[in-house]
Amino acid sequence: MSFWEFANPRRFMGIADRVAPVSFVIAGLCLAAGLGWGFFFTPDDFRMGSTVKILYIHVPAATMATSAWAMMVVTSLVWLIRRHHVSALAAKAAAPIGVTFTLIGLLTGAIWGQPMWGTPWEWDPRLTSFLILFLFYLGYMALWSAIEDPDMAADLTSVLCLVGSVFAVLSRYAAVFWSQGLHQGATFSLDKEENIADVFWYPAILAMAGFFFLFVALVFYRTATEIRARRLYALEIREKAA
Repeated sequence: MSFWEFANPRRFMGIADRVAPVSFVIAGLCLAAGLGWGFFFTPDDFRMGSTVKILYIHVPAATMATSAWAMMVVTSLVWLIRRHHVSALAAKAAAPIGVTFTLIGLLTGAIWGQPMWGTPWEWDPRLTSFLILFLFYLGYMALWSAIEDPDMAADLTSVLCLVGSVFAVLSRYAAVFWSQGLHQGATFSLDKEENIADVFWYPAILAMAGFFFLFVALVFYRTATEIRARRLYALEIREKAA
């Protein structure tokens, strides 16, 4: 299957009808297994105690928040270069999902930070860049809503998406760039000394897979909805012009 097959709205809708339900089922199985295993069958951490178990929600949500923006950057570039409407609508569809993941990451991070740092918030480089990413998500969605011409909205939101990619990168790698920050290092790492213990790693991977497939399913469903809305908009324009 060629990547450019997704640019055809009718073909995309057919693919979405097949992929989205399967992705939902996989997401449900992975989330049930990962969260159930993680919350009920893993021990407390010797330093963090039972609060460590919030990582099964916080880490996948935060990772998918930045990954969603990365997907939006790619589809925005496709729109700016190739002018494929499905790519612009896919970016638009992903934004509410990404902002939800970002909000979950911020809230669970605050819950985790209170016992670990003694405060739910610090102006740590990673936390600050993640908050700015959240504001970019809100700005992106507001810009789509504020501009009536869909092509102009796609152009401006695509540029905004490219600018916001700086903070998506910082929110993921700030712990590497600024080692003096409060935020801990990577949860998943090729470095065995930095990576979390296997007893936490396996359920966390399942939870991560669940969040990923949930994102895939929701993006397909929402993009298909945006395509239908775009068709209705085109019909309304034709009726007004007739």
